Amino acid sequence: MKKIFTSVCLTAAFFFSGCSSLKNIGDYLSEADAVNAIREALIIGSNFGVNSLGQHGSFSRDVLLNAVLPQEAQKLVQTLDRLGLAAELNRFTNTLDNAAVQAVTRSGPIFVDGIRRMSIRDAINIVKNGGTAATDYLRRTVGDTLRGTVRPVMRTALDEYGVQQSWDKLVAPAKILLGNRLGMNLDLDNVMAVIVTNAMFSKIEQQEIEIRTNAQARTSASLRRVFGRDWNLVRN
Repeated sequence: MKKIFTSVCLTAAFFFSGCSSLKNIGDYLSEADAVNAIREALIIGSNFGVNSLGQHGSFSRDVLLNAVLPQEAQKLVQTLDRLGLAAELNRFTNTLDNAAVQAVTRSGPIFVDGIRRMSIRDAINIVKNGGTAATDYLRRTVGDTLRGTVRPVMRTALDEYGVQQSWDKLVAPAKILLGNRLGMNLDLDNVMAVIVTNAMFSKIEQQEIEIRTNAQARTSASLRRVFGRDWNLVRN
């Protein structure tokens, strides 16, 4: 986790040093100001997401079961509980949670790289639009790429934790009762990649709102400069 935090900080430093010689006069908001602040906010959000989601128990049992099981999931869970397999089911979801947490940890640099490669030509509008405009832009422009990149990371984590084997062992006693309805989602790595990336976007979004609305969250001169006032009231 510490390595990821260092990587994020170094990446952020790279962004901001490039425009450090620019002079800003009076009420003028330059695109360089906006780009630096937006990228910094998104990187802070990405780091926040890795730190908060990279912990055991970050993904609830219900969220995981609804994602990986067929539509008859509730009936399946009830049947397993009746067979006295509740503890085994919990053990399985803990295994799945571990895989998701590992994918989050490994995907941190992927999110930072996605932010680094963004070309924000409408940066000033993103600042002025408020709310979650920066996160929405990231989700819209690189969301598919990020999910595609996280997917093999998720696949590796699922394999390392033996999720499929754990599932087969869990449902073996229930096969006579439920037959073919016992299969997991065949596209499990993709489903879990979507869960992980959506959770990360949610954390980035949460942090963006915090930076826009809470002065104490603006921990750098760049953030204070750009998010410390309503630029819609200023003519550029």
